[in-house]
Amino acid sequence: MVSLTKLTIMGFLKKIKNKLGIGGVKVRLNIPGEVPKQDEGEIEGKIVLTTKSEQEIVNMVVKVVEEYSTGRGGEQSTSDIELGEIEIDGGFAIKPGETKEVPFTVPYRLVKSSNDELKEKGGALGALGKVSAFASGEKSKYFVEADVDVKSAALDPSDKQMIKLV
Repeated sequence: MVSLTKLTIMGFLKKIKNKLGIGGVKVRLNIPGEVPKQDEGEIEGKIVLTTKSEQEIVNMVVKVVEEYSTGRGGEQSTSDIELGEIEIDGGFAIKPGETKEVPFTVPYRLVKSSNDELKEKGGALGALGKVSAFASGEKSKYFVEADVDVKSAALDPSDKQMIKLV
């Protein structure tokens, strides 16, 4: 017969594991590797959820983020620019061994630097924009991020995937 103390300890450990996300919900983004580069667009994909213990999903947030960096070496600075976001209601439970796929479409709008705007003008101004962007070391990387709010977890699971805008 299992003692009450052992059951209490097992319950306590389960609560700690849930709070830390151990054995909890795993998140994986299923998105295309490339999408057409447009001033405004949409990215379609799926959030794939799995778990080792029964969990309740409160909601999910999907963002498109540009990681914009300028400068080189020790003088490099990087900032994240949010280009689009959607919130998806959860309100469902996921059981051990179960896989849930939640489709999404997140709209985005690109933010252009002054050098990008010059490059688009073409001619001498376009060349000036290209030279200026190169000289300042401007680089952009694009990501899709998914954060899932799990009711019992203090540290919510997430996934981040790079996407190319071509």
